[in-house]
Amino acid sequence: MSVKGLNSIKSLLSSNSYPGRGIIIGKSNDGKKAMIAYFIMGRSENSRNRIFQRFEGGMRTKAFDESKLTDPSLIIYNPYLSACGGSVDIITNGDQTNTVYDFMTQTPEDEFAFENALNTREFEPDAPNFTPRISGALYYNFMEESFTYKMSILKSADGNPEVCNRYYYNYTPLDGAGHFIHTYECDGNPIPSFDGEPERVAIPDSAEDFAEEVWQNLNADNKVSLFVRCVPLDGGAVSEIIINKNN
Repeated sequence: MSVKGLNSIKSLLSSNSYPGRGIIIGKSNDGKKAMIAYFIMGRSENSRNRIFQRFEGGMRTKAFDESKLTDPSLIIYNPYLSACGGSVDIITNGDQTNTVYDFMTQTPEDEFAFENALNTREFEPDAPNFTPRISGALYYNFMEESFTYKMSILKSADGNPEVCNRYYYNYTPLDGAGHFIHTYECDGNPIPSFDGEPERVAIPDSAEDFAEEVWQNLNADNKVSLFVRCVPLDGGAVSEIIINKNN
């Protein structure tokens, strides 16, 4: 049964010049794969001077030109880590990836380790934007060829840095459907934080189609890097794609 009322990734991205950093999680249209996409954008030279680089068990951001790196504090981190023997994938827009990983590793039996970890964190200290921290986790059950996923956003209360509001979402995936959360509603000064629940989107069947739809519709001036991970639920070989504007 097809899922009704889904947005297209193309329409959401092509109409927004600056969604910032974004996470998309869902299930392929054929129902056989978990799908993850994470992208970063940038307006400053420091933010644009980055690439994604894979390493064993994870993926990092890295300065493309080390001589131009000024402040690494909020732009160099591990967006993706594999946890719990490969049964969990963690994807975030900051160093909270490691916070979630540490909580899950220390208390693997705790079904709320994701939430407990993020309860110790808040939005980024980058006034006046106070960029939200967005996070996701996928929990695989390869024996049953299934998974569930969680998403979260930590953001200031309408721009008030004295208050951090934390939102958590839990999903049972549907074939061909997923959810998209990003840091900003649109461009601006200050940049307005994402508002509302994660957006419901249609998910394609392959990593290649997924990557093309996201990358081709990100603003050409502001896009920086994209990571796509496609996980067969039968335990088959994982497909990954990294696209860096800085080659």
